[in-house]
Amino acid sequence: MVAMPLRTQHIPVMPAEVLDALRPHPGRRYIDGTAGGGGHTTLLLEHSAPNGQVLAIDADPYALQRITERLKDSPAAGHLMLAQGNFATLKQIAEDAGFQQVDGILFDLGLSSDQLADRERGFSFTGDAPLDMRFDPASPMTASDLINTLSEDELAELIWRYGEERRSRQIARRIVQARMRQPITRTAELAQLIAAGIPGHPGGIHPATRTFQALRIAVNDELQNLADALPQAVELLAPGGRLAVISFHSLEDRIVKRFFQAEARDCICPPHTPICTCGHQARVQLITSHPLVASQEEQQHNPRSRSAKLRVIERTTRQGTN
Repeated sequence: MVAMPLRTQHIPVMPAEVLDALRPHPGRRYIDGTAGGGGHTTLLLEHSAPNGQVLAIDADPYALQRITERLKDSPAAGHLMLAQGNFATLKQIAEDAGFQQVDGILFDLGLSSDQLADRERGFSFTGDAPLDMRFDPASPMTASDLINTLSEDELAELIWRYGEERRSRQIARRIVQARMRQPITRTAELAQLIAAGIPGHPGGIHPATRTFQALRIAVNDELQNLADALPQAVELLAPGGRLAVISFHSLEDRIVKRFFQAEARDCICPPHTPICTCGHQARVQLITSHPLVASQEEQQHNPRSRSAKLRVIERTTRQGTN
């Protein structure tokens, strides 16, 4: 793959709200588990200066290159550690970096503007590129692999589950019919195939939008990785430490909401269970009972923020049994 430009195009979402949530202070430790363009990483560094420490993690090696370029002249760069990896192994990455306990963690989920802008990564259907969609270019499975190997039923299920696309069966059928002639390997080819069978509506989203979302989520196993990362984040938090998560669609937000609510309860037994048998103790308290959203001003300045939802929890001083 051709080397990526090192200048980031990414604008961090809800920066003021993130700072208010994590309350970075000098001398403390923070983790940006999805560093992306480094906007939130930079804010955490600046507000924990002069002696705070920040660990920035990203599955995309090009994201870490951009952060290095962004901060090359910053005096705070000496307090930054970079680690390539997926936050699904957050605890191991953090401990390897010497971050056994931290005061704040941020997950900014989904796709960065830099990844979307790089036509060769295959995330966008606005140009023509290989059907790739991998956050980590070293990962074995691409979107093309899924498109050309899954059965019609499996494709329909994937597009429905991860894209919430009502016409998933129709799209899957068209894909299978087309690949019988030749493999589908390009983004434009797939987008045109979908649009030809499912015309869009004026002012509506492109007919391929939800299918591309579904493929990206599946290729990168995003929902399972999120579910794996959340409990590890809680374990890493010092008492009083906070976890902030920004999600961009209902599938992500549902996972975060349910996990936060469960971790804030002393009992997670099924409803109507007469006696608690789970032994669960609350490890966190909810800082946001409802998700925060971007201001109208930010939404106008940064359209990506329109679908953002921020949820925050704080580790309690009482240590649970699990």
